[in-house]
Amino acid sequence: MGVRLQDVADLAGVSMKTVSNVVRDYKHVSPAMREKVQRAIDELGYRPNMMGRRLATGRTGLLGLAFSNVTVPYFAELTRAVSAAAAEQGYRVLVEETDGSLAGERAVVSSSEAGLVDGILFQPATMSSVEISRHRGDLPIVILGEGAAPLPLDRVMVDNVAAAQAATAHLLAAGRTRIGFAGHEATALSATSAQRIMGYQQALEEHGIRPDPALLVASSTISATDAVRGLGAALDAGLEIDGLVCRDDLAAIGALRALQERGIRVPEDVAVTGWDNIELSRVMYPSITTIAPDIDRLASRAVEMLLERINGYEGVGRHELVDYRLITRESAPR
Repeated sequence: MGVRLQDVADLAGVSMKTVSNVVRDYKHVSPAMREKVQRAIDELGYRPNMMGRRLATGRTGLLGLAFSNVTVPYFAELTRAVSAAAAEQGYRVLVEETDGSLAGERAVVSSSEAGLVDGILFQPATMSSVEISRHRGDLPIVILGEGAAPLPLDRVMVDNVAAAQAATAHLLAAGRTRIGFAGHEATALSATSAQRIMGYQQALEEHGIRPDPALLVASSTISATDAVRGLGAALDAGLEIDGLVCRDDLAAIGALRALQERGIRVPEDVAVTGWDNIELSRVMYPSITTIAPDIDRLASRAVEMLLERINGYEGVGRHELVDYRLITRESAPR
């Protein structure tokens, strides 16, 4: 027989509840008590039995986090923020990559991770609201981001239209008048890209500038490499711009490379903005002016909502916005 929770409690001289709180990383356990229990856990080699927990409580202590691509830096930072927020509540996070495919997203929504998780934070890229409603079972779900979100489900996101307006208005205030938009998908425009292009367009129109479709520079995929290719091809074909709003920081990084390869100075000739405030945006040369979503608040609020659902809340879907900031750096100074 393996080491039991009771064995740890006996050795540490505490209750099983206290041991459980330490194992689940419950934040209100004192440092001294946590150290005492941890010594007993280490000495006995205790490992939590997830099946036992599920049988005893009906819960696993795991939350799912599903999104399209683990290589995108934003999702790495989102995972960090969600993991930290979940740990504050005694939960751990299981990450699922969907590859942005309909089959991958359906599997996440319908399989419930084969009963491994108590609820899931889901950032859809492909599924429609109808699809999500059709395939989801009883598993609590909170939607992240700008994708489809059925009205009964909770959703947490940034106002992408307003933020894109702010980035574009920043370039306009600096005297830029021929501003492009780069990095969106060449086909199957995502909800994220659509909203950011909308904000870009609205800002131009508010300043009396007619949006020009010729200034939309798509990429075959959402990546820095394809942003280099896409913008490079457009510049070689005669594209003339003095400002560039990029869909994300990866597109902005690619744009810097494409511009520099052609001797176009940033920001003197073309000012560039990004989105997400990933770490690379701060250390690039020039450093990238970017939209910084409050990712910690987004994660903590999403986890709060999900745990409320897990604990029995059955109200209508709550759709909430978190703040963002425009961080001004070298690529588009004030």
